[in-house]
Parts: sequence; C-alpha cells; structure tokens
Amino acid sequence: MEIRHLEYFSEVAKQLSFTKAASILHVSQPSISKAVKHLEDELGVPLFYRSKQLELTDAGKAVLVNAKHVLSAFRNLTSELSDLTELKKGEIKIGIPPIIGAAFFSKLISQFKELYPMVEIILTEVGSKRIKIGVEDGSLDIGLICNTPVHHDNFESVQVINDPLVLIVNSSHPLAKCTEVNLADLEEESFILYREDFTLYDRIIDECAQKGFSPSIVCQSSQKDFMIEMVEAKLGVALLPGKIANAIHNEAIKPLTLTHSNVSLELGMIWKRNKYLPFAVKEFIKLAKSIIEK
Repeated sequence: MEIRHLEYFSEVAKQLSFTKAASILHVSQPSISKAVKHLEDELGVPLFYRSKQLELTDAGKAVLVNAKHVLSAFRNLTSELSDLTELKKGEIKIGIPPIIGAAFFSKLISQFKELYPMVEIILTEVGSKRIKIGVEDGSLDIGLICNTPVHHDNFESVQVINDPLVLIVNSSHPLAKCTEVNLADLEEESFILYREDFTLYDRIIDECAQKGFSPSIVCQSSQKDFMIEMVEAKLGVALLPGKIANAIHNEAIKPLTLTHSNVSLELGMIWKRNKYLPFAVKEFIKLAKSIIEK
C-alpha cells in the first residue's frame, strides 16, 4: 500500500467521481482507477458502489477515516523534515474577519517580517465560521475569531484584543458636539450595523435590548469602509472597534466614546490542536503571545 494510493482514494471519496479526482490531482483517470483497484485487491473488499452515482461502501467509509489519519501523519512528517532542511522559510496562511482588515495585525506582521523576511504571510478575509473550518481542515494555519468563545477540543487559542466599541456619527449630527454618549440615548437613531452572521450583531442587539430598545437598522455590512461611507452620507450612526474608529482621518466623521455599554470586539487567535506546526507558524504564535503579554 502506498501513500499515493491513499491520496487518490481519498480524493475520489471526496469528489465521488474518478474524473473530478483525476482533474484535481492532475493525473490520468486510468491511474486513479488502477490505484483504487489496487487498494481494493490488497484489502480484499470493494471500496465503492460503482452505479450511476459513485458511493462509498461501509468498508470504504472505514478506510477513508483511517486514510485521513495516515495522510495527516505523513504531511506532519514531511513538514517537520522540511523545517529541518529549510529552517525559517515557508509561509503562514492566516484568516481574518473582513470587519477587521489588517488594522489590528499590522504591528505583529511588521515585527515578524523583520525577523523572518523569507517567510510569506498570506492573509485571507473570511467570516469566523469559515475561519474555523479552514483551521480545522488545514487550509489556514492560524485564524482570528471575533467575539466567539472557542471551546473546542481541536483548537488552541489565545485572546489577542479586547477593544470597546466606539460610536461614529456624521460631523453635522447633533451628537457630534459631545465627546461621549450613553447607549440608551441612541434609541431614535438609525443604525448602520454588521450583518446578522457577525457575532457583534448579536452582541449589539442584546445590549440595546438591555437598555430597553431595539435599534432601527437601515443598512447592514461586513465591510468597515462601507459602514464609514454610510455614516459620511448621513444615513445613520455606526459602532466600530475603538482602534478602527479613532484611526479614521475624515473630517465628516466624529468618533464618540460609548458609555454604559459592555460591547467590545474580542479578538482571539486560534490554531489546530495536536497538529505539527511548521517553524514559521510556531514563531508567529510565540511573537503574538509576547506582544499580548506586554
């Protein structure tokens, strides 16, 4: 039995198609079919029902579970050997929520690149749910999760930031004359809010409910720049993390401290538990922890 045969079988099982698996693996379909047939002969059981729709047999399902463990262990081994021969090289794939962008990460990334200029950092903007999936399946090395407690046997985590939300209003808004505002005083305001699949959306709705009102939502977005533009257009007010709100250089926007509110952006960094971490990823986590502890 060869690792290559397990890779071919796993891809066929994932795609439920020899043709699609061959295309993805960039090998010929006969080679895929021959590898799977070799496995079946060696194990003495059929792995697929070959009808109009390809389907795993019970034996195939059992083999797939174990094949994933074998392939994961093999990838860990090759990664570790690669680190020994290519110390301090490689790449780090990081998932970040779109509402954050690189604003919170710029200092960390800058310091890391100074230490390890040969390491490539690849940032991908996706939601927290997809970030968890990416870290789980290995397509991401590290993920930043917003306001989502991580109680999962598959993840290690560390809190990066706890940043209270700040109200931003148009400079012509009556509230712009203030330096701070009570959340309860915003009952009559129109809100530009996060999308409902954002955990901050639920936190804000709950906080407003505790103050006795339900916010009037005129627009929802996942992009902070769009939310800022909507406030600039006088369509409503918005709540942004303080580090973002206070870094806005726009005379049409006025940030205000939000009082009597417990809503904040809680940013956690996660990575997969019990997985071999390449040198670059381990050093990135180590640097992040050292900056957090300062």
